Amino acid sequence: MEDEGGERSSIVIGLIENRAKEVGVAAFDLRSASLHLSQYIETSSSYQNTKTLLHFYDPMVIIVTPNKLAPDGMVGVSELVDRFYAKVKKVVMGRGCFDDTKGAVLIKNLAAKEPSALGLDTYYKQYYLCLAATAATIKWTEAEKGVIVTNHSLLVTFNGSFDHMNIDATSVQNLEIIEPLHSTLWGTSNKKRSLFHMLKTTKTIGGTRLLRANLLQPLKDIETINARLDCLDELMSNEQLFFGLSQVLRKFPKETDRVLCHFCFKPKKVTNGVLGIDYARRSQMLISSIILLKTALDALPLLSKALKDAKSFLLENVYKSICENEKYASIRKRIGEVIDEDVLHARVPFVARTQQCFAVKAGIDGLLDIARRSFCDTSEAIHNLATKYREDFKLPNLKLPFNSRQGFYFSIPQKDIQGKLPSKFIQVLKHGNNIHCSTLELASSSISNVVDASGTLVTFERSISEELNVRNKSAAAECYIRTEVCLEALLDAIREDVSVLTLLAEVLCLLDMIVNSFAHTISTKPVDRYTRPEFTDNGPMAIDAGRHPILESIHNDFIPNNIFLSEASNMVIVMGPNMSGKSTYLQQVCLTVILAQIGCYVPARFSTFRVVDRIFTRMGTVDNLESNSSTFMTEMRETAFVIQNVSRRSLIVMDELGRATSSSDGFAIAWSCCEYLLSLKAYTIFATHMENLSELATIYPNVKILHFHVDIRNNRLDFKFELKDGPRYVPHYGLLLAEVAGLPSSVIETARSITSRITEKEVKRMEVNYLQYHPIQTAYRVAQRLICLKYSSQDEDSIRQALQDLKEQYIDGRL
Repeated sequence: MEDEGGERSSIVIGLIENRAKEVGVAAFDLRSASLHLSQYIETSSSYQNTKTLLHFYDPMVIIVTPNKLAPDGMVGVSELVDRFYAKVKKVVMGRGCFDDTKGAVLIKNLAAKEPSALGLDTYYKQYYLCLAATAATIKWTEAEKGVIVTNHSLLVTFNGSFDHMNIDATSVQNLEIIEPLHSTLWGTSNKKRSLFHMLKTTKTIGGTRLLRANLLQPLKDIETINARLDCLDELMSNEQLFFGLSQVLRKFPKETDRVLCHFCFKPKKVTNGVLGIDYARRSQMLISSIILLKTALDALPLLSKALKDAKSFLLENVYKSICENEKYASIRKRIGEVIDEDVLHARVPFVARTQQCFAVKAGIDGLLDIARRSFCDTSEAIHNLATKYREDFKLPNLKLPFNSRQGFYFSIPQKDIQGKLPSKFIQVLKHGNNIHCSTLELASSSISNVVDASGTLVTFERSISEELNVRNKSAAAECYIRTEVCLEALLDAIREDVSVLTLLAEVLCLLDMIVNSFAHTISTKPVDRYTRPEFTDNGPMAIDAGRHPILESIHNDFIPNNIFLSEASNMVIVMGPNMSGKSTYLQQVCLTVILAQIGCYVPARFSTFRVVDRIFTRMGTVDNLESNSSTFMTEMRETAFVIQNVSRRSLIVMDELGRATSSSDGFAIAWSCCEYLLSLKAYTIFATHMENLSELATIYPNVKILHFHVDIRNNRLDFKFELKDGPRYVPHYGLLLAEVAGLPSSVIETARSITSRITEKEVKRMEVNYLQYHPIQTAYRVAQRLICLKYSSQDEDSIRQALQDLKEQYIDGRL
């Protein structure tokens, strides 16, 4: 397998749809050897669900069918990829490649679990589209990468994305989960303005990817969330365990999850004529993976020692499934029979090359020993050449760096060169305060490949015989190819137990995320700034003294605020002037929910949640030029998507709906949307500066009005960023801001007289509503308090006292 290194994507996606608005997705992760299948009905003409999945997987390749089968009014997935994912490689495969029968057979043969456990028979009938996408995805991968997927080596999940909270792509952007909204303005130095970059203190590439995946699709299973929180409790109360695990995880190579690729994918057999640079490189990566696996298995006893006395279920489970599993010791023993004990995973390029050449024990293969001698001789000759140049040209600080692309080269400090560099040095480049160069004796040759009359690949080197880099590289390539021959039996033995390696990689990624990200983030904050969230099945969402996880680290004097939502009071309307903190508050609540549902502590004094299945946001006012949508049209499309997909367990956050059109139409749409959402059991937070919307609270008892406190001093707004109960009318704050902006006083005065007449009519109407609906409101609030007491965990005496207080408040008319 080709190395997909770094944090670049390693996912290939197959995408297909039918005329019934169904979309099938097969996401094949080459790095972790896992296949994720989804099939769903696309509810949005703009393909919001598909965009959300593609945003989550961040693929390097998208495979689609050539002909469009888009339902009426929809663009089709092929055009969707062209329009929104132009930077991703698009592959068009024939319709015959999308064969659901072949897909079902492939999954049966390749899945690591028993096929019956996947419920394949049921899925075959219901979810034929994702099986068709699987067939095309596997076919392309095997053909493009030149490999065969090992039987029973893949982790296969069906409908994986729907077992988690769904956050659509627009909301991911609005909430600044992965990237800050204005990253181009803030610049790269302000990456910490996103939740992902704030938590990104993971040490491994796999841990970083797992963190990103969790933030985009948080958990919905309370048991799993609490298992993570129990683990965090133990880490926060046991410093020895926390620091011990942090140290042990550093011993595992950063790319541990990458080794799986080379054991889950078998290279296709090649003829001797094709043996060349590419084959040597592939052999080199295979050897590197064996060394990496050996290093990881060597660190397992240290992990076992650190986890031996752990009490939480998650860490206990890791200890039992990993540290007490004898298969790891067995694999380590098999590796020890072939691989030299002193060989370790190295990052420095030449050290890594040397380790790879000398990985197999001496005496196992005679040809390998000869190639090693040649490698050592050329390496020694190169170092002798450098010593000679230091003496001949009086360059005592001449260094001999190495990189895998160009081999050895010389680096000379500029201050050491008096006048001109000797003509012997070629390929001269300035690099900072140094000069990088080579000589004819050292330089890499250029290599060209041709096919002779018999069809055999022949390599010609246009070089002089003294070119040491070429000879060194050639000797190393010979070492790699001979080493792979020696490792064949070992590789077959490891492939038989590939499922335990998958488990090890998953566990290390999870520990990296919990220890190095969650626990580390909490430990760097003042004591009790982050607390454990609680979860109930149908209880309220309550956050006491909550803070914005990102902004509180930028502003030391961040003002905390509360939220309370329940089925009896499922809509909060937040009012306040522009710049009073409404948008920040909405973002804060959503990010706190996400943190809680990934199993992390939250920035609040206390919090309790019911599990949220989807987060919807409607924020921002920007024209969408790509789809020829005005600000208002973009608003309406986003709102339509929310209303079409909302469920009773959703969290909806709307910021300033209806302000992009005429005031009467905007107000009418905002009011109507609120009424529709009030009829659902979903929790809704609606921010607005349309003061008329507060009238909803005089009619509907499940609406609560809050406002951000603002003082007016000398006709200036003094923002307190403090949330308070009830509506508060800041008289003519728009006019005050307009005055500050420099509008003429005559214009401002005329505006004041107009708005006072409008306000007078509204106040009279609200008084009538209050008298008409007050008895219903009172009864509703009593019922709401009783429901809260039902879910309360207080003792009997406290509940009796609360009931007595409620009775007195009802009689006195204070509710």
